[in-house]
Amino acid sequence: MRDQANGLREKMRMKQSEKPERKSIKKTRVLAITSGKGGVGKSNFALNFALSLVEQNKKVLIFDVDLGFANIDVLLGRTPQETIATMIEKDLAAQDIIEEGPNGLLFISGGNGFSDLFSMDDLKLEKFFKELSALQGKVDYIILDTGAGLSYENLRFILAADDVILVTTPEPTSITDAYSVVKMVQGRDPNVHMKLVVNQCISVREGQRTADNFKQVAQQFLGKDIEALGFIPSDVHIPEAVKKQHPLLLAYPSSEAATAIRKMASEFLELPAPYKLGLKGFIMKILFK
Repeated sequence: MRDQANGLREKMRMKQSEKPERKSIKKTRVLAITSGKGGVGKSNFALNFALSLVEQNKKVLIFDVDLGFANIDVLLGRTPQETIATMIEKDLAAQDIIEEGPNGLLFISGGNGFSDLFSMDDLKLEKFFKELSALQGKVDYIILDTGAGLSYENLRFILAADDVILVTTPEPTSITDAYSVVKMVQGRDPNVHMKLVVNQCISVREGQRTADNFKQVAQQFLGKDIEALGFIPSDVHIPEAVKKQHPLLLAYPSSEAATAIRKMASEFLELPAPYKLGLKGFIMKILFK
């Protein structure tokens, strides 16, 4: 795999040197949203967080990279015409598989049953990343809804992203699995920017206590500073929105959970952005790691 990555990376460098990127083109920030285990509300958070950024006049593309278990299209009640899988099969451009959701939110579905992205041959893998790089500057944010846990694919997306948001709940098993993610990432790259979201909290106090304990343990045993981005209360409107296949922010815009997610998006935009190379930098990193 390393030989394959080296070859693809060298091809991309040569192409970039042949046609330098203009300085006037804005860079696209890549944000990975992940979790230590399933069932913590990661995809639901990713979707509504993306919509919160759209509400604040940001152009956002949510990319469902939970390969083989796509959820974003289900939460939106949409059946995508094209996916990553069909892009490879039909030799399509990235623009051909982008779907438009509510409020102008863009999304790409991984496609159910497609789980071998990094096992493709050189030509197909090069095609995929070349097409992805064409989105540079066309959106402000690409949000990666990764799979849960520490799969090979998830780790590569996390290590290559500009920012990582780790979603957990106050449950001990959720906390333990989230800590395992931090431990693995820290061992591979201690410079990864990680923020914590505590979902399904019965109170602000519970969310704060969970975040404080998690931060303390991560700092003490891993030397990792993790900032708490916020807490989402348990809210009966969340499962109702899921049943309706309509995003929480649109189905129940005044709900406590929707208000909490909007607040997190606002605070996220106020935070200083980490040093980043843009989408092309993300692609170079994902081929290297």
